Amino acid sequence: MSPADSRGTRGPGAAAVLDPESAEWVQLLTGTGSGREVALVRLHEMLVRIALGEVRRRGPQLRIAGPELDDLAYQAAADALVAITGKIGQFRGESLFTTWAYKFVLLNVSTKIGRHFWRNPTVPLATEDWDRLPDRFGFDPAREAEWRDLLAALRRAVNEELTPRQRRVFVAIVLNDVPLDTLVIELASNRNAIYKTLFDARRKLRAALVTHGYLPDELSRR
Repeated sequence: MSPADSRGTRGPGAAAVLDPESAEWVQLLTGTGSGREVALVRLHEMLVRIALGEVRRRGPQLRIAGPELDDLAYQAAADALVAITGKIGQFRGESLFTTWAYKFVLLNVSTKIGRHFWRNPTVPLATEDWDRLPDRFGFDPAREAEWRDLLAALRRAVNEELTPRQRRVFVAIVLNDVPLDTLVIELASNRNAIYKTLFDARRKLRAALVTHGYLPDELSRR
């Protein structure tokens, strides 16, 4: 056996050697008796701390606070705990166990927040709230006639240039402040796909506004 083999070199697809802390977590959570129960309590406490920190960070944007916000965090932590213990056999040690567990919490927080907003939206998802744009983007009241023309052109471009899906994503995120995670659930999609749809929509809209003289053509300046 070569020195490399004696150190535990692995072939493709083989599990990584666990660090001591991760190995202890796996041993306790896959065991039985009081050791497992203590580990579950520790893990749940850790998941709750992570979930509370995440929902409180995102709470102001979502207009959720108080017991309602904390309840979302505890629900997310509980669901994450079930998922982690159910998939512990899939942990291969490519990262620390705590890092692996952290991802479950974030996923469940996003899911809980998305579903909460979807079921209890402060603005209906189908509503187009164009009147909010001047305040959101800090338009100068003294130049109201100018930006009113720009908004009218933007609205025409949204109706004429975008696909139905691009229009839905743009209106929800830009006009109505709908959380990205809500759209992921509503459209049965994923974050990357929604980002791509929004990027393509903005590119089309900018091109339309440049064509009609509402925005400068950056390429013509080079």
